[in-house]
Amino acid sequence: MPNYEYRCLNCRKRFEIFMSYRDYGTRPVNCPHCKSDKVQRRITRVRVARSEESRLESMADPENLAGLEDDPRALGRMMRQMSSELGEDIGPEFDEVVGRLEAGQSPDEIEKELPDLETGLGSDGED
Repeated sequence: MPNYEYRCLNCRKRFEIFMSYRDYGTRPVNCPHCKSDKVQRRITRVRVARSEESRLESMADPENLAGLEDDPRALGRMMRQMSSELGEDIGPEFDEVVGRLEAGQSPDEIEKELPDLETGLGSDGED
């Protein structure tokens, strides 16, 4: 059964009611705190499940990628979002690089300061 969130207009407290879809709209709802029937339904955020492919496609949208070469902070945010979307811990080196990008350090500077990284970060397209 879904839960429905309400706010009492009398005592101003918030509460949840569990009821079936069939009961919603037909069953009276009273505040469990003051028993008032003057309640208002709260509309909460809705979560939408998306496939991994769909999430990655939306991040690869050319509009989302515009300007990444010139903005290390935006590149860092995008890389952190991709890591979050994948739901995997990529490792401390990744966190180090993304942290530096988010602080505004250029990929070239990072590559010079961290020469032991296995993949290149050069903005010139070379690996």
